[in-house]
Amino acid sequence: MAAVHPVQEENHVTTSTYRVTGMTCGHCARAVTEELSALEGVSGVEVDLVAGGTSTVQVTSAAPLADEQVATALDEAGDYRLA
Repeated sequence: MAAVHPVQEENHVTTSTYRVTGMTCGHCARAVTEELSALEGVSGVEVDLVAGGTSTVQVTSAAPLADEQVATALDEAGDYRLA
């Protein structure tokens, strides 16, 4: 399971939660945040880092993102994968 069900909020933004592996430090979290923030429509990214485990990444966007978009952004950021 890549994404937890998106939540549609009143002002037409979507918040999706992804489980991500491969992050080990703050640099990793910043790299993931930067790449995901660059996706069209993304207005916010929050990372709950679990070093060496499965981290939680919450993405707020104007519309739901395809898992492929998220996976590509994670790959661009480094060796990070959807769990």
